[in-house]
Amino acid sequence: MEQSFIAYIEESIKTNWDLDALTDYKGATLQYKDVARKIEKLHIIFEASGIRKGDKIAVCGRNSSHWGVTFLATLTYGAVIVPILHEFKADNIHHIVNHSEAKLLFVGDQAWENLNEANMPLLEGIMLMTDFSILVSRSEKLDYAREHLNEMFGKKYPKNFRKEHIAYHQDQPEELAVINYTSGTTSYSKGVMLPYRSLWSNTAFAFEVLPLKRGDKVVSILPMAHMYGLAFEFLYEFSVGCHIYYLTRMPSPKIIFQAFAEVKPNIVISVPLIIEKIIKKNVLPKLETPTMKLLLKVPFVNDKIKSTVREQIIQAFGGNFSEVVIGGAAFNQEVEQLLKMIDFPYTVGYGMTECGPIICYEDWKRFKPGSCGKAAPRMEVKIDSPDPEHIPGEIICRGPNVMLGYYKNPEATAEVLEPDGWLHTGDLALMDSEGNVTIKGRSKNLLLGPNGQNIYPEEIEDKLNNLPYVAECIVVQQNDKLVGLVYPDFDDAFAHGLHQEDIERIMEENRQALNLELPAYCQVSKMKIYPEEFEKTPKKSIKRFLYQEAKG
Repeated sequence: MEQSFIAYIEESIKTNWDLDALTDYKGATLQYKDVARKIEKLHIIFEASGIRKGDKIAVCGRNSSHWGVTFLATLTYGAVIVPILHEFKADNIHHIVNHSEAKLLFVGDQAWENLNEANMPLLEGIMLMTDFSILVSRSEKLDYAREHLNEMFGKKYPKNFRKEHIAYHQDQPEELAVINYTSGTTSYSKGVMLPYRSLWSNTAFAFEVLPLKRGDKVVSILPMAHMYGLAFEFLYEFSVGCHIYYLTRMPSPKIIFQAFAEVKPNIVISVPLIIEKIIKKNVLPKLETPTMKLLLKVPFVNDKIKSTVREQIIQAFGGNFSEVVIGGAAFNQEVEQLLKMIDFPYTVGYGMTECGPIICYEDWKRFKPGSCGKAAPRMEVKIDSPDPEHIPGEIICRGPNVMLGYYKNPEATAEVLEPDGWLHTGDLALMDSEGNVTIKGRSKNLLLGPNGQNIYPEEIEDKLNNLPYVAECIVVQQNDKLVGLVYPDFDDAFAHGLHQEDIERIMEENRQALNLELPAYCQVSKMKIYPEEFEKTPKKSIKRFLYQEAKG
């Protein structure tokens, strides 16, 4: 098979012409033929306004069916797409649009409210994604094309537009397809250049390991401007002929819970935070009673209860999925142990934007708890360590998923990408004899203990997150001492009639309880309470670099 990503898209549109494709939850549905027609109209606009193959087109807004259309129209035309996370601050969005030299910008209405066209002088036009109307035009050709669009479309397809008319751009493996700016838990963003072979290899991977078939349904929760959501909640599903539902509002656990119940998706792709919140809010409270705790210890009753709990969690995700795939961050061990104990069909993968995204994966039936799977098909993965089974080392990988480099940033590229293709991920891990990779933390988060011991703050935080009234936390090092920064679950605390001083007392008790579980060199010396949530990247990782100097 010729390795063409666009062939997947073209074939799917022709094969699934009359099936439902994209639905804005509580809104309109586009069938595959509607998507094709909209792609065609955007191609007419691109061509008439002088966009050439290889030009950059940026898209910024919440997930929606038209976001998907814009993405597909750009690639099938032969232009390069620059997806921008709408959660980025305005100056960061301006910077990305300028740095990528985008000619056009497609925006959602909410993203547009904060932007200023004067700060994006290179753009020839800005279009609103809801109806593809022009918000800003600096080109008469663009104005003319938008105004006469239906007439031009009618001229081009006088009888009517049919699947036989579709003939898209033919992509080459090394050709640039996407520039995706990383959200970065460490300061500013870099433009990751992903070639077509990366999109093809990630989509082929999903065909090999995920069980979806045409007509299946999926709820898109993760931002499409992030490679994880883009690859496994959109590009693969669209290639299969699935029906994708977009939660166009901010996907809170409540909205997700409701959408799962209505749509009953055939697979759930998520980040740990969402899974943990749904389980903590809807399932754990029922297990926390003394009777339940006692019963879970009795072998015979145990199985009965386990299957009841399993059923509850399965219903929480709509009751109709084959598995839950988790990625994007570390999974809380207590939640994972519960899922393992009740035989829940989940698996944890590992990847990064620079691999578009997949690096490691394993099917849930063979998945080793605590790990993030084995090297994905077509990828080589090594641990840079004298003894990878016992001494953590950096994960390095190579294969078709790997990026071309960082856009206009050869220094940053040279820091992570070796001439022979090995990519340095910056993550530390162990690998067992079977090839299962277990992540210990980010190398740049690694702290050193008093006698040079390695301290992984993520492991301490994982334990701390399970203690009473802890909503979020990070562990930082100050004057050789470890300090726990905690944002408490105030709602829960106040609901139990606690006051500020009670919360402080409980956090001190938590600190003591935590230290009982930790070796001497990584004891937490004090807790500092934060009044509001920590700032996060769009992937919902806390921006650690903002809190390293936390005083208190």
